[in-house]
Amino acid sequence: MVDFNQQVQNDTRAVIDEWLASQHLREGNLFVIGCSTSEIAGKHIGTAGSEELAAIVFAALEYLKSKMNIKLAFQCCEHLNRALVVEQKTMDTHKLEQVSVIPAPTAGGSMASYAYKHMKNPVVVETIQAHAGIDIGETMIGMHMKRVAIPLRFNQRKIGNARVTAARTRPKLIGGERAIYKDTAANNSCK
Repeated sequence: MVDFNQQVQNDTRAVIDEWLASQHLREGNLFVIGCSTSEIAGKHIGTAGSEELAAIVFAALEYLKSKMNIKLAFQCCEHLNRALVVEQKTMDTHKLEQVSVIPAPTAGGSMASYAYKHMKNPVVVETIQAHAGIDIGETMIGMHMKRVAIPLRFNQRKIGNARVTAARTRPKLIGGERAIYKDTAANNSCK
């Protein structure tokens, strides 16, 4: 029988494998992660945080980062107004606004706290507009997604006991029925 931590590792890797197969990520994309380790453990969000479970999820996300060359942003909990932990280089590149706080398991959440301790040059920023993301345990990442967010229907629907929702974004469709949305050699002039 597989122990719980191994099950979490297997579940997380299955989600990451689906992201890799999806072809929805491009190099340089901002990828937001909302994660309740309490929910993974089968408890109510914010009541049983675990940096041990955070470490498992973090390792899988670092693998995704290395394979796709994306930038990770770990969302803090509501006590830090859902600020995000990113690498300083990401903050500088995207001209994000830094805030002064260090996430802790009891104020920021175990996932953000773990990420802050294990990233190379972590900073906390107020907000981002991510290209894609994953919400583990209904942590509400929508406020950090670009418009228009599209939910992804992955086969792996849980990590541990937490529900998993994945999303990507696409550019807004503008122009109505006369607009062309695919690049073609067809008539591109306005009449």
